[in-house]
Amino acid sequence: MPFVRDALTVFFRAVTGVFFREVEVAFAPPEETRARLFAANHVNGIVDPVVVLTQAPFPIAPVAKSTLWKIPVFRSLLDAVGAVPVVRKKDDPDKVAGGNDDVFDKVAAHFARGGNVLIFPEGVSHSEPHLVPLKTGPARMLARAREQGTRGLTFQAVALEFDARESFRSRVLLVFGPAREVDALELEGEPLVQRITDLLREDLSELLVEGVTWEERTLVARVAELLAHDGGDRSLAQWNAIGRQVAAARKAVDDHRVEALREKVDAYYALLARSGVKDDHVVAAVPPRRGRPLRALGLVLLAPLALVGAVTFYLPYQLPKLATRLAGSERDVVSTYKLGIGLVAFPVWLAALLVAATLGLPSPHRFVAIPVLLLAPLAALLFLDRLDPVRAQWSTTPSDSFLGGARLDELRGARKQATDAIAALRTELGL
Repeated sequence: MPFVRDALTVFFRAVTGVFFREVEVAFAPPEETRARLFAANHVNGIVDPVVVLTQAPFPIAPVAKSTLWKIPVFRSLLDAVGAVPVVRKKDDPDKVAGGNDDVFDKVAAHFARGGNVLIFPEGVSHSEPHLVPLKTGPARMLARAREQGTRGLTFQAVALEFDARESFRSRVLLVFGPAREVDALELEGEPLVQRITDLLREDLSELLVEGVTWEERTLVARVAELLAHDGGDRSLAQWNAIGRQVAAARKAVDDHRVEALREKVDAYYALLARSGVKDDHVVAAVPPRRGRPLRALGLVLLAPLALVGAVTFYLPYQLPKLATRLAGSERDVVSTYKLGIGLVAFPVWLAALLVAATLGLPSPHRFVAIPVLLLAPLAALLFLDRLDPVRAQWSTTPSDSFLGGARLDELRGARKQATDAIAALRTELGL
């Protein structure tokens, strides 16, 4: 039912816009894209397909693990968007070879009709700082469709990068890789399956900022952030582009030099954490003063409504924080729990407030209270989003710093030590 799918896409696009402060999309394919398999990395549970499906400029049918159909709400949503269930060996130890042949046939028929498919070839959401081995299922789906006569099939890697995947109002980047033609590979059978799988791994690795360990990946991410901010670009797309270059350069640097650099970079970021500011606050040495009073005035005018939102929605806002405890050691599903709890808690709480206002207040007050209740939570989000850049501008010069001149000088000194060490390595490597 296309109208149901379209309605769900609009709804979850709005949900995504609330959950994330910024959603960046790079190199999205054209709207007329058809018969294409999209393969994405999988590090954030149900949030991953939600982001891809809502940001793509065309319909995509997801392939999902069959166990999701056991959850009543998910079953209805998955069926509405045309999702295809696949049985994994870990979910069914008795699964026999060829157990997914019907799935491959269903996907092949979807390709033949010009449909697009989304799949996560790693097979499971995980918390590794790099890709885990890819399954051959996506390639076998394309091979089966080609065997059944479909031509013009293509496949494309999709990289998902989160600046803080467990945090509400963080940022996410969606990067599409090169579109590859199955027919151009001129292969059949197992050689075709292996070649498609290899290309997907190569393309995903090329698009992602990876590290052998989380310690290494964190260092690469921080170095990329410092370089991106020095260039005046705070976008995740720029961070991703620089991060991939840094990760590649890391392979040419011996461990001793890396540890020396890590010491300086980590010292700076530890000082940032203690000071309660971010690197881009420190970078903006003398931001233009024009516009500061107007931005501050806007916050003052917005503050009363934002305060109402913060107070009236305090309880449901606390409930998603339980996700960290519910997820336990599985950090990749924290956002899934937060999103799921929030989708239930906030509408129910708002409905209860609206009913209470309707039944408990006289007409004049009721007509004021209802719009306020509807707008207050949005005002609270807007206030928090606008507060950070204003605070950054007011905290970056010694004369009016929230930090104080001495602490700001200390931060700048620590940052200079880190960036000087990075510059020395870049010179050594001829970058």
